[in-house]
Amino acid sequence: MMKNDNLKEIFKELNFDFHEPEEGHRNRFLEKLNSCTSSAKGKTKIRGLWAPFLGVAACLALVLFLAGNLFNSGNLGKSGDLASVSPEMKQTQEFYTGLIENELKEIKEINTPETNALVKDALKQMEKLDAEYGNLKKDLLKSGQDNRVIHAMINNFQQRIDLLNNVLLKIEEIKSIKNQNHENNIL
Repeated sequence: MMKNDNLKEIFKELNFDFHEPEEGHRNRFLEKLNSCTSSAKGKTKIRGLWAPFLGVAACLALVLFLAGNLFNSGNLGKSGDLASVSPEMKQTQEFYTGLIENELKEIKEINTPETNALVKDALKQMEKLDAEYGNLKKDLLKSGQDNRVIHAMINNFQQRIDLLNNVLLKIEEIKSIKNQNHENNIL
């Protein structure tokens, strides 16, 4: 009983408009409703005319997309290296190859008779890593951009860079030992 009293109090405070609508309100409402549905029917007729063309356009877009993917995988088939995977991988490959070339150039410039054996050994190891990269390129062609192969290719680049960094460090150590020995011989 208490709840009903509270509800009556709430509704007494609210001002509800109980006035009847103006004369002809229902007719005006029905006219607007009919005009909206008739204009919607006109739009459906227009959509009905364009539907086959839109379907054909969607099919063409799908065919072009699939053909583009097919040709891109064809490009992958031609090169099989990281650059063929994506623009980001192309940048990664360019970064690593540029770094490797610079370090090889630096090693060849500072090569001395004392470090010649070390450099030759490093170049043999680089040839092995290059051959491994060639195998990875073949694997990438077979696997169709498998992430494991891509990771292995990046790892191969990192191994080459680590090898060249180690050779550079060894050459610097040999030079410093040579300089220390010459200093001791002079005294």
